[in-house]
Amino acid sequence: MQTQIIESAGKIYHYLSDKGEVTINKLRKDMDLDDNFTYMGLGWLSREDKISYTQKPKSITVKLV
Repeated sequence: MQTQIIESAGKIYHYLSDKGEVTINKLRKDMDLDDNFTYMGLGWLSREDKISYTQKPKSITVKLV
């Protein structure tokens, strides 16, 4: 399972590298990942201080730092 989380984090990292700041909903829709692995991948990247979150009025955005 840890391998799948790391792979998901890598896919998310590359996606954000290409797209820049996006909403979590857009990320979920665009990624070919199970929602659980999307969130676990985001958690992995957060723990490594690779991404930051911004609370917007109706959404949360994420981007690389």
